[in-house]
Amino acid sequence: MKKVLSFSLLLVLGLVASQVLPAMLGDRYPTFQAGATTFLYICLSFIMINVGREFEIDKTRWKTYAEDYFIAMATAAVPWLLIALYYMFVLLPSIYWNDGGAWKENLLLSRFAAPTSAGILFTMLAACNLKKSWMYRKIQVLAIFDDLDTILLMIPLQIMMIGLRWQLFVVVALVFLLLWFGWRRLGSYKLRQDWPALLVYSVVVFGATQFVYLVSKYYYGEQGSIHIEVLLPAFVLGMVMKTKHIDTPAERKASSAISFLFMFLVGLSMPLFVGMTSDAMAGTSSVTAAQPMMSWEMIALHVLAVSLLSNAGKLFPVFFYRDRKFSERLALAVGMFTRGEVGAGVIFIALGYNIGGPALVISVLTLVLNLILTGVFVLWVRRLALQSYETEKSTV
Repeated sequence: MKKVLSFSLLLVLGLVASQVLPAMLGDRYPTFQAGATTFLYICLSFIMINVGREFEIDKTRWKTYAEDYFIAMATAAVPWLLIALYYMFVLLPSIYWNDGGAWKENLLLSRFAAPTSAGILFTMLAACNLKKSWMYRKIQVLAIFDDLDTILLMIPLQIMMIGLRWQLFVVVALVFLLLWFGWRRLGSYKLRQDWPALLVYSVVVFGATQFVYLVSKYYYGEQGSIHIEVLLPAFVLGMVMKTKHIDTPAERKASSAISFLFMFLVGLSMPLFVGMTSDAMAGTSSVTAAQPMMSWEMIALHVLAVSLLSNAGKLFPVFFYRDRKFSERLALAVGMFTRGEVGAGVIFIALGYNIGGPALVISVLTLVLNLILTGVFVLWVRRLALQSYETEKSTV
């Protein structure tokens, strides 16, 4: 619980720093921001490698995972679409309802509500002694597929943002190549997996994506550059490792420290919005960023509404696995409420397309609220799981 609260606190501290540092650093701020962004990508790569390492399935039984993947995909899609519709029809004036640019921006930004925080969830459920339960084993599969689906759908969403260019076909080819390689070589390579080694791999993944971007930019300019996010390459690298769990205090501290730094840097990467006038915001190239800032009371109401919608969307698994008790299915769905690093990574990627304004602030604060409530969600899951166990025992 302390770790989850720390995530929330660091995200908020980063958000505050993002509003204070531009004035304090002046002309030095762009250099500082470039350095912070580099560290953020490296941390994101580290986190996604670990998510990929959790992707352990029996390839000989791949057909049995088809239903799980469909449920995970829907569990990611329903909250995403609900939030996208809310952002379009509640936050934006009606003149933008048929605006293709506004739809693209909001579909990308609202994707933050899709992924479940697998790392946080697994850690807390294991601490509740639920590791041997059906719910824990099933949620492991769904949460990983949920994150994978989020990563894969980010690619067409980003393609929508940059338009149809020849670079698009290069990106699509690289995506299919990475996925093919990841599946064929799943769990094949015995690589070092202590935190210093994973950090080195993260730097290499970031360096490789930056190399492709800088070379393409040199030859074709910024508009013709090929930008591959670290999400999929890092995830695939984690997939092909023969997972070796190293559970030592030093490993846990290092992994937590990198996750803490990532959350702070996500907050730090937020654009300046405090004190911005409507005229200044109207000059931006983004529909969302051009919207006038709301009062904090109104933002709080929207944060509450978005949180309720995003979590209601995560209840999709309740309607499946009918051979299990309702309390177990509800526990499974509530477990999917947890959000964390992957959702924060989506918000950061959205920033790269100048998406901002009230919708961005609401998204960040919704993530903070869900992080704060994670302990409540896990305790609720534990109670439902124990209730199922007690009922089972009494009928024997």
